[in-house]
Amino acid sequence: MISLFKIIYRKLSGFYHGLKFYYTINWTKTVYFNFKKFPFRIAKKLPVFFYGKVKFTSIIGKVEIEGNINRGMIGFGQPYEMNTIHKGIGEIVIEGKIVFKGNAQFGKDYFIFIGENGYCEIGKMASLGTNGKLICIEKILLGNYARLGSESQIIDTNFHQMIDTVTKERFKMTAPIIIGNYNYIGNRVSIMQNTITPNYCTVASNSLCNKKYLNLGENILIAGFPAKLIKSNISRDWEGEREILEKSLIV
Repeated sequence: MISLFKIIYRKLSGFYHGLKFYYTINWTKTVYFNFKKFPFRIAKKLPVFFYGKVKFTSIIGKVEIEGNINRGMIGFGQPYEMNTIHKGIGEIVIEGKIVFKGNAQFGKDYFIFIGENGYCEIGKMASLGTNGKLICIEKILLGNYARLGSESQIIDTNFHQMIDTVTKERFKMTAPIIIGNYNYIGNRVSIMQNTITPNYCTVASNSLCNKKYLNLGENILIAGFPAKLIKSNISRDWEGEREILEKSLIV
């Protein structure tokens, strides 16, 4: 009798969580986006899910997914963090090109801007946490498992033309950003133009990245404003966490 109750409980629990998950998805925006941006053979699989409210300010650009296509493999507003409330301010502007290399997650209330000439590449299992901003005017590349914490921003432009007041030289407004594989980036980190990080790089919270860090080698911790080397031979335990990350984050 007890075994029977356990079986019934598991089935009801599974049904409840499935129903709860169903209602977290914005099906109108999900269906519209997939059939707007992909050929039918891909769109019917619904590879991109939108959770909660989102504004499509412009989606005239190109969206591509490389590799195997699976349902809900890319989640915008995906509820994978501790916080549970959507503010309903998610916004997307895609006028250039964005390429996904596999599963990816964007937390709640994100702002994604890919300019007309911008190219953005999102690696497998890369993510941008709640209230994150990604602004790509030229080029932004996120490596596999490049995971950015909440309220972080990655911006490849300074927005305004700067000049040398003596020589009148005009400085370049944009420069590519390349984030290496297996980067663990804390919350409230600003990653600005010209930043390049090595593989297995950890960036502490409240840091500013604005230069190339490749000469520091892999398995490093950087921090500060601007960021500098704090510790070598240190890394998040990616192999130890891989199974739980994929189990909890892949829909």
